[in-house]
Amino acid sequence: MRRSWTALVTAAVLVACGTYAARASAEVAYSGTAALLNATLRPDTAPAGANDWSCTPSAAHPRPVVLVHGTVENMTYNWFSLSPLLADEGYCVFAFNYGQLDGIHVGLPGSARTGGVAPVADSAGELDRFVDRVRAATGSAKVDIVGHSQGGMMPRYYLRFLGGAPKVGRLVALAPSNHGTTVNGLALLPGVPQLLTAGLGPSVRDQIAGSAFLKRLNAGGETVPGVRYTVIESVEDEVVTPYTSAFLTGHDVTNILLQDQCGADVSDHLAISFDAIALRDVLNALDPAHAVTPGCHPTLPINGG
Repeated sequence: MRRSWTALVTAAVLVACGTYAARASAEVAYSGTAALLNATLRPDTAPAGANDWSCTPSAAHPRPVVLVHGTVENMTYNWFSLSPLLADEGYCVFAFNYGQLDGIHVGLPGSARTGGVAPVADSAGELDRFVDRVRAATGSAKVDIVGHSQGGMMPRYYLRFLGGAPKVGRLVALAPSNHGTTVNGLALLPGVPQLLTAGLGPSVRDQIAGSAFLKRLNAGGETVPGVRYTVIESVEDEVVTPYTSAFLTGHDVTNILLQDQCGADVSDHLAISFDAIALRDVLNALDPAHAVTPGCHPTLPINGG
């Protein structure tokens, strides 16, 4: 499983010993299990390889990469695998927590406050400010964005309505909620959207299929000129349903279904962030001139590998 179990043990030991530094690691652990352990022991810390504000982008990778986590997630958990992978590849990497509201206490380990639960438009404003901070620190005119779930959809609001398009080269989205979710059909039942919003925050309301927010976001075209889009999705996604709602139509769009590349890949909504096959697709999307065909090996729900 591409060294995932060796990497898991290594990461767990390093975390337990307090030596898993927030820097790039020679061994990237493709493991949601290790990510949960790390997030539990090191909450509210940047993922390894991220947020070196003295980082100078190289000629090979002139655009910094901004990582945007998903609903009820956080940067510590979500980017445990991708952040050090990107740093090892020579990128300047930046991550942040957004959309945190008091009173919401349902979320994955990694932060004292649950992230990604505020109204999506408000979170897009936070992304706007963070991108400007990254651009100022690095001297880069543009960044690339990689997001998971809401974090793959929310930047589209920033691009379209908050003037972000001239500041972004590529948007790479892992299992994004671009057309919302039916929550496996439950959202079609009376009262369920309101119940979900009460428990998980306003961002859930915005991500229900057919919401006023999504109708506005997708009206008149799903992309903006000048930005290249890549969507990476799994048929096993049980959160963004149907899984096809993740995909975009429009100019400069590449939609990738993991199972078209590897039938043994059964990563689900969470596991896609720790899936070596999916993350190879991310690297290829960011640097298509040096793309490498992803391998094929069995992966696991929740864990990836």
